[in-house]
This record gives sequence, C-alpha cells and structure tokens, in this order.
Amino acid sequence: MTRPSRSRSLLIIAAVAVAAAVLGWMTRPDTRLAAAPSAPAAGAFAEMVAVTLPERLEPAEQRGQAVFSARCAECHGPNLGGIDGSGPPLVHKYYEPGHHADMAFVLAAANGVSAHHWSFGDMPPVEGITRAELIDVIAYVRRVQRENGIF
Repeated sequence: MTRPSRSRSLLIIAAVAVAAAVLGWMTRPDTRLAAAPSAPAAGAFAEMVAVTLPERLEPAEQRGQAVFSARCAECHGPNLGGIDGSGPPLVHKYYEPGHHADMAFVLAAANGVSAHHWSFGDMPPVEGITRAELIDVIAYVRRVQRENGIF
C-alpha cells in the first residue's frame, strides 16, 4: 500500500470511529433523571422568555405555527418561549442556525434527544410527525427567531 492510500484509509477509519462515538453519545439514555418532568396543566403556560411574534407569516410558516401549537407548544410554549420545568425556549441563542442546524430539529423530533443544554430532562420523539410538518415547523421557528434577533 502506498503512503497516500494508507493515510487515506487511516483517515476513513478515524472518521468512522468518531461518527460511531458521536452516534453512541447522542442515543445513550440519560440516567441522571429518574423521570421526565411533568407537563404543565392545561392553560398554565408561563413562558420563560418574552417573544415578539411576526405580524405576518408566509404560508409554510402558518402551517408550521399550527403544527407547533398542536405538537410542541405544551413543552416549548405557545410562542416558543419555553415552559419552566417542561421544555426550553426555542427563541434562544442555543437554537440559532449556527449552533443547531435545521437537521438538529428533524433528528430531535424523529428520535428524541438527550438533555444537554438545559435541565428539563430528555425530549421524547414526536410520534407521528411527518417530514413535511417538520419542514414547516422549522420555517416557523426560524421566522420567529429572526423576528427576535436570532440569526
């Protein structure tokens, strides 16, 4: 084997090992918490962050808002401002596109995610949500983030 081929092979092996380690870390159960926090009672939404909503939404953002309200607001707040003890605000620098790209939202909804920025516990998968719905929810979340200075 020539030196460039060997170097390339070692690089590929290293990349596969790193990818496997990251995947293992992302899917590990969080044993620090005995149970996930309970959701707030109906109508008990007290958002953690004040959020300015856009005056106008594009059609995809409107669909995303409807899906978000039905599937995500119970934990993340009706305006994406988070619910203390239930779910983090999505209008936060942690969720800006440079830190959590759109695919992070897709993976979190599809697979759930281990708690890593907040102490709310793990997020379970969002059962039955479609890829089209997720795309619209992400459009809505990104629009609200931009309205609040998160790029």
